[in-house]
Amino acid sequence: MFDIERIEKMEEKFNRAAEAINALDSALAGYAEALGDIKTLADYIASDEWKEDFEADERGELPADLKRGVLSEDGIYNLLEENGELLEMMMDVLGDAQEE
Repeated sequence: MFDIERIEKMEEKFNRAAEAINALDSALAGYAEALGDIKTLADYIASDEWKEDFEADERGELPADLKRGVLSEDGIYNLLEENGELLEMMMDVLGDAQEE
């Protein structure tokens, strides 16, 4: 025997799951494209070039209208930390998904 209420609940779950999968697919595609940038930023902050650029900024040698968030130690560090936390969360989610 069919149950209308059950079918409606399952339809809601189906729609929520489909939306989540589509959103994750888009987000992962964007993240995959940014992975090279993340690696480049990690290399940059550890380089002598970053130190030179940072020191030039400290001496006031860079144009006043130049965006310089990349020269903020906290900015890149926090971005890389968030990336690491995101990777841990993805591993946890994948572990949970394998258990089901």
